[in-house]
Order: sequence, then C-alpha cells, then structure tokens
Amino acid sequence: MVRVTPVLLVLSLALVAHGLREKECVLSGDWINDLGSTMTIGTVNGKGLFTGSYLTAVTASNNEIKVSPLQGSLQRLNENGQPSFGFTVNWSFSDSVTVFVGQCFVDGTGQEVLRTMWLLRSHVDDINDDWKATSVGTNIFTRKTSQRE
Repeated sequence: MVRVTPVLLVLSLALVAHGLREKECVLSGDWINDLGSTMTIGTVNGKGLFTGSYLTAVTASNNEIKVSPLQGSLQRLNENGQPSFGFTVNWSFSDSVTVFVGQCFVDGTGQEVLRTMWLLRSHVDDINDDWKATSVGTNIFTRKTSQRE
C-alpha cells in the first residue's frame, strides 16, 4: 500500500497539471472589433497561411462599404498557444489597403482576444501628398457570438 501512494500522487499531479494548461487562442472563426467591424478568418493551413473576409464599420470613403478579402500568416513557431499574426485587407470599395499585425491572446476570463495595430495606405495623386497617405491605429477583436448564444 505504501508503494502505491507515490504512484497515485504522481498520477494525480499529472492530471491536475493537464487541467491547468492554458487555453489556446485559435485565430480561425468570426471576430468583431471595438468599432463594430467584423471579419471571418478561415482555416490556418500547415504553413500558417489563411484567407478570409473583412467588413469594416467605418470608412473615410464616400463609396458603399463592401466585404473585402483578407490574406495573412500566423507564426507557427509559437508554442504557448498565443500566436502572433499579420494580414492584409485589400479594400473592395476603395483604392486603399490595410495591413494588420497582432497577437491572439486568452485573457484572464478565458476569452480569446486579438490585439492588433494597423497601417492604412490610401491613394494620393501627387508625391507631395504622400505625407498624409498613411494612417495608423489599433483595434481589439473579440470572438463574435451567434444570436442563439
């Protein structure tokens, strides 16, 4: 009986440690940001590449907002389940493009959060206007929940 106790203790500790392992942040799925823009990120392939779509809630353009394609890359070397990533949105309704970089986190409540920084490059007709063609900002995305939840 005494010899069984250390084995049971080791097994118990292994089970507890497995249960305490942090939740991984999964990039694929539907997301909404702090401005109400939404995006869907498809399956990340074995090389870390993904595609998806982005519907912005804000624009400086007078054109009708349309869903725009995105393509990106996930850092596959991350082993702690909170990977960094980058993606480009080629706007379907304007002559501009935005690149996002960020990291996929699991917060203290277990919720997945994407913290991003972006650069928006708008078209200008003259090199002298280049100074005003790039904007920078940040967005926080959370997992979009369905109406049924």
